[in-house]
Amino acid sequence: MIYDLELYQIGKVYENGTPAVIDFNLAVNKGEFIAFLGPSGCGKTTTLRMIAGFESISSGNMMIKGVRMNDIGPAQRPTSMIFQNYALFPHMTVRNNVGYGLDVKGMARTERNAKVDRILSTLGLEDIADKKPDKLSGGQRQRIALARGLVVEPDILLLDEPLGALDANLRKAIQNELKLLQKTLGVTFVFVTHAQSEALALSDRIVVMNQGRVEQISPPHQLYTRPNTPFVAQFIGRNTIFKGAVKGKAAGHTVVDTPFGLLAGDANGEMDEGANVSLVIPAEAIEVHAVAAGGRAEIARLSGGNAIDAKIRRFDVVGHISHLSVALPDGRMLALEAHVDKYPPGAFPVDADITLAWKPERATVIPAH
Repeated sequence: MIYDLELYQIGKVYENGTPAVIDFNLAVNKGEFIAFLGPSGCGKTTTLRMIAGFESISSGNMMIKGVRMNDIGPAQRPTSMIFQNYALFPHMTVRNNVGYGLDVKGMARTERNAKVDRILSTLGLEDIADKKPDKLSGGQRQRIALARGLVVEPDILLLDEPLGALDANLRKAIQNELKLLQKTLGVTFVFVTHAQSEALALSDRIVVMNQGRVEQISPPHQLYTRPNTPFVAQFIGRNTIFKGAVKGKAAGHTVVDTPFGLLAGDANGEMDEGANVSLVIPAEAIEVHAVAAGGRAEIARLSGGNAIDAKIRRFDVVGHISHLSVALPDGRMLALEAHVDKYPPGAFPVDADITLAWKPERATVIPAH
């Protein structure tokens, strides 16, 4: 099978011997939206720049549509790259900025103008085509950068945190436009971001990186609900993590012996009895119950044995969301939230005793290391 992009054991080591990317493997289908996500310095932008040809590849092979690209210069690759600062020419009009890549290719004027007009129309830029970028809003400049990247009809569009300079409201609006545009055009997007919400909302698959290595590659929902490693469990979403050892199985679920008793979840792969593991529970999976006389045993029964005593430390309502700060028996604090319809104002007084519970199928058991 021929992929739009294939990275096979790609590595990058700087001249001082510092490894930036280690054994990166990825195969991208045509029309996929891939996000690289991770903390600063994890290697995501370096990987993007290797795909673009702006960084040399120290080891491994990079293929675009089956052709090896390791030694091919940026201008000869079927890619376009959009930077965070957009890199627009301030002395050029929008039309000329968009057409710059076609001018570099030496395209005939009639064909060049037709392509520019078509992409300006697609992105709703016709009315500002003769203005200069410094007179325009951040959202308009972002669309210009997109138009300039797309007009050359790349096989792959590379985006290096292109929404980072926008305010929150505009960022959300542009996210929606970007996803719709990508699906309409069918162009493969590879997108670098440090914002989890952005990666989760936009991508078909997310590549989570840490210290130059790939931790997990998964669709957004799977990544959020089924982390494979302790790093992903801590980095993505807001998970509660209990350490323990595998005790066995019950009702098809893996039982873990923890400081809070026996708790159950679904294992990521086969795990031997006695293996050190982490039980990962998404915040959204945890239910908060008021303690009633004789009620804890029933709560535990209904939740597959997953019930822990806790205490409310804070209860706030912000708009339509209830925010709960909960103290576990070991002193750890959990932050939970839900719609006010679920936990209305006054549902839990401060210092009230509660029981936390979750269904085993909502929790994931992963190796501790």
